Amino acid sequence: MPVKGIVEPQDRAENLTALRHLKMARSAHAFVRGNTIQFYDWLEQAGHTLPKGPDIWICGDCHVSNIGPVADNNGGIDIQIRDLDQTVMGNPAHDIVRLAVSLATAARGSDLPGVITARMVEQLIDGYERAMGSGRKEYRLVDRPSCISVVMKAATKRRWKHLADERIEGSKPTIPLGRRFWPVTDEERAELETLALSDGMQKLVTQLVHREDDARVELVDAKYWVKGCSSLGRLRYALLIRVSGRKELCLVDIKEALRAAAPRSATADMPRDNALRVKEGALHLAPNLGQRMMASRIQGKTVFVRELRPQDLKIDLEQMAPDDAMEVARYLGNVVGRAHAAQLSREQRKSWLSELARNRPQNIDAPSWLWRSVVELVQAHEGGYLEHCRKYAGALA
Repeated sequence: MPVKGIVEPQDRAENLTALRHLKMARSAHAFVRGNTIQFYDWLEQAGHTLPKGPDIWICGDCHVSNIGPVADNNGGIDIQIRDLDQTVMGNPAHDIVRLAVSLATAARGSDLPGVITARMVEQLIDGYERAMGSGRKEYRLVDRPSCISVVMKAATKRRWKHLADERIEGSKPTIPLGRRFWPVTDEERAELETLALSDGMQKLVTQLVHREDDARVELVDAKYWVKGCSSLGRLRYALLIRVSGRKELCLVDIKEALRAAAPRSATADMPRDNALRVKEGALHLAPNLGQRMMASRIQGKTVFVRELRPQDLKIDLEQMAPDDAMEVARYLGNVVGRAHAAQLSREQRKSWLSELARNRPQNIDAPSWLWRSVVELVQAHEGGYLEHCRKYAGALA
């Protein structure tokens, strides 16, 4: 990595690849988060027959860190799915398995015994099934765990200065070069400025209830953004934009949209444009986020655009106590279940619940297909993680 972490555009690819390997080597859970493609490869190799759920929009990459507080345009906040890069119309069972594996890996990182992992899988499916409701009721909420309530309280107190301090290291109207933000080319800058001044961007950033619909928008600064793990290596930009009238600054995230790795329904009617696919999936699964998105093109590639809000946070489970782990599993299962249930009719929910209730062994109150998938995929991820660390040990030392 160059001095002070600043990388010129011509050197991006090499440095981003090395950084991605480093991030994935930091922990087994980080390896799970950054390995969506291999997850589905391993799931297919396991050969288990998953229940065939109704064709609905699914997250496709439903791990713990992709769920958290998300702000809407009117000042409200809710826990929703917060990353929809992999969203497709497909089998909801894939989201259940992906979340279960993520929770199981987080449990191992917290040195929790295997029996707790088994109970977490039980609680996850319980929370999910409650979201499907019963009778006429569309869903049943489960209590929010204390550790997630803490995240929600923090989200409600956050303002622009907090976002600026975390993302751009200060509230001055510039994005400083460093390890997280790299220079853009003159060509990129010109395209980003055109996008910033477009009618679409003006409409996007004036959606907030306190901003005037006809407020003028201007680009203050633009940088290449080194962010995430699985997204390293694709186009990613941060725009600092000023909205006139209130002289308010906002931070806009631009991210290249790639073809999803998640299996999709062969008969589903989805947008062919990947950025439009992400937006459509977000509107169904996380409306707070979907309403704040638009699709565009930069450098000949399709991208989706969203304004970041200070209240948007991810849930990190670095260390969990046994009771917290089970409560979190139940609650997150409920969050995902509600996102799925909102797309289903009463009869479809009833049918899907019946399918989920099948094939439950006597020693664990979770479907056998789910438990077997978790066991085999955790084994595959553990082996893959150690092999990843061995392969890149020299480069990462």
